[in-house]
Amino acid sequence: MGKTLYKIREGRIIAGVCNGIGEYFGVDVNVIRIAAVLLGCTGTGIIAYIVAAVILPEK
Repeated sequence: MGKTLYKIREGRIIAGVCNGIGEYFGVDVNVIRIAAVLLGCTGTGIIAYIVAAVILPEK
């Protein structure tokens, strides 16, 4: 079966979305956090993060 994207409670700063994305893609969570901050400056990134925080299941 395929991988599933989760929010990860351990080591989270806000909702655990970046931890889950980092684990899913095998990328360091700090790279994902920097990308999230850069996307957050556009407004669309903020909406995407909030949606992900609401719909992703917690692991």
